[in-house]
Amino acid sequence: MADQASPQHLFADVLARVHAVCGALATEGRWSAGIDLSRVVVEPPRDPAHGDVATNAAMVLTRQAKTKPRDLAEQIAARLRADDLIASVDIAGPGFINLTLKASAWSEALRTVLREGSSYGRRSAMGAGEKVNVEYVSANPTGPMHVGHGRGAVFGDALANLLIFAGYDVVREYYVNDAGAQVDVLARSAHLRYREALGENIGEIPEGLYPGEYLKPVGQALAATYGDKLLKMPEAEWLPIVRAKAIAMMMEEIEGDLAALNIRHDVFFSERSLIEGGTDQVAATIEFLRGKGDVYEGRLPPPKGAPVEDYEDREQTLFRATAYGDDVDRPLKKSDGGYTYFASDIAYHKNKFDRGFHNLVDVWGADHGGYIKRVEAAIKAVTSGKATLDVKVVQLVKLLRSGEPVKMSKRSGDFVTLREVVDEVGKDAVRFMMLYRKNDAVLDFDLAKVIEQSRENPVFYVQYGHARGHSVFRNAREVVPDLPEEAGARAAFLAEAAVERLTDPAELDLLRRLALYPRTIEAAAAAHEPHRIAFYLYDLASEFHAQWTRGRDLPYLRFIINNDAGMTKARLALVQGVVSVLASGLAVLGVHAPDEMR
Repeated sequence: MADQASPQHLFADVLARVHAVCGALATEGRWSAGIDLSRVVVEPPRDPAHGDVATNAAMVLTRQAKTKPRDLAEQIAARLRADDLIASVDIAGPGFINLTLKASAWSEALRTVLREGSSYGRRSAMGAGEKVNVEYVSANPTGPMHVGHGRGAVFGDALANLLIFAGYDVVREYYVNDAGAQVDVLARSAHLRYREALGENIGEIPEGLYPGEYLKPVGQALAATYGDKLLKMPEAEWLPIVRAKAIAMMMEEIEGDLAALNIRHDVFFSERSLIEGGTDQVAATIEFLRGKGDVYEGRLPPPKGAPVEDYEDREQTLFRATAYGDDVDRPLKKSDGGYTYFASDIAYHKNKFDRGFHNLVDVWGADHGGYIKRVEAAIKAVTSGKATLDVKVVQLVKLLRSGEPVKMSKRSGDFVTLREVVDEVGKDAVRFMMLYRKNDAVLDFDLAKVIEQSRENPVFYVQYGHARGHSVFRNAREVVPDLPEEAGARAAFLAEAAVERLTDPAELDLLRRLALYPRTIEAAAAAHEPHRIAFYLYDLASEFHAQWTRGRDLPYLRFIINNDAGMTKARLALVQGVVSVLASGLAVLGVHAPDEMR
């Protein structure tokens, strides 16, 4: 793969050089065996005036070196000053090392972008093919998806894309909550619509049932299949029939809603399958934990302060969650003998582990934050600490139109459906704006603003950056008539340009931004934060648009110089780098990169 020799990416290259210097000093100074370089990083300094790259090497290695940080920084700096990539080295504060790179570093970084094309930024060595299960959406199949579901769906899908780009083997999973009381309510609601389809006047929908019109097609389908036969059955007989049909039709609709956003899942896992199909996996999981001493029969103490929602003052089957970091032990069976939702959840996550997933990511809604500690405890127990779980909580979406709240939908009855929003503003606007804020922050989604053609609309601004680059290529053929149209051929052609001529400070800033992309991918993948890519793309597009504007005011900075084909080719190489990285980042987010915008 392209990044197996990862030092060809600039920040990885500098890090490798810093590691080499520290390793040499450790050998010569006979530091303790097995020097740990894992905490040594290189990153852009917060203040660009301090240089191009900063490293914390002296600060984190001072204990191993048994030397003061400032003294160790002097030793490291002395070695780095002799490096042919580095123009100058300065030491700041107690021992931070700031590096300024030679101009040739940025020229070579651009050539790396051009050489690697769509592979630039891939971190295959990072993931190394490790299996990751990303579970997202998992909305109850009781109605159409709303905008809050959509944010979790977009986040999970973009995170899966990001992890794949970083070299992980990702499975996208949807947990279908098709067991429990809520799907029985769905069945009773659908049965009411079935009676309506047979001509009965059902009047107002009783409280406690789902009122939306989206269940009318389910009722009509049941009437077409069964006629009035279901009316003659007792509820115990018709309920499983109606439930199965309603769930199937709701899941078909949900999949259609997701497809409208180009979101897909590899696995749809049925909660009901845990207890049906020959093996009761929930019972087996409880007995597995009992064998480890993690399940017992006992009573819970009365809750202190805020009430515990599942507290019952009775002898019951409990999971010893407090042994794994939770605040209280958790019930696994209800008073009627049925399993708690938590018991099913434990079995489901054990099933993931048994399928070979040791790296688990769950994307949950804002109302599930209090559930995290108990699931983390359960996973520690059922996997003996061999699996890791990262729960990403996705906060609420406030839907607005020109600043005013939007609340109602004719179709759903009490909320705006995701499909209505996608149909109004388009999937690109929905996907980008859902990611243009950290997942744990509330999102204001303004239907009017996300279709504006202005800098204040981030998705437009980034897509316009890609389209503007292609416009430059079309116009440049008068000066560089042999400029290829195909992206790969064009990049190879421009890789031969004299990019060392790019010396304007803003051009160098663009080169620095391009060089930062692989590190941004790596950091975003490690933190499970795809919003970092959206932020990066907006910054890159902003710098590109600003340079285009400067060229309009200062002709010598234009991308196309009519009497200088060499400079034009160098600047076209820069444009190609920008276009390539914008397309790559937009692909990670699942957003289209247009060549033209009208």
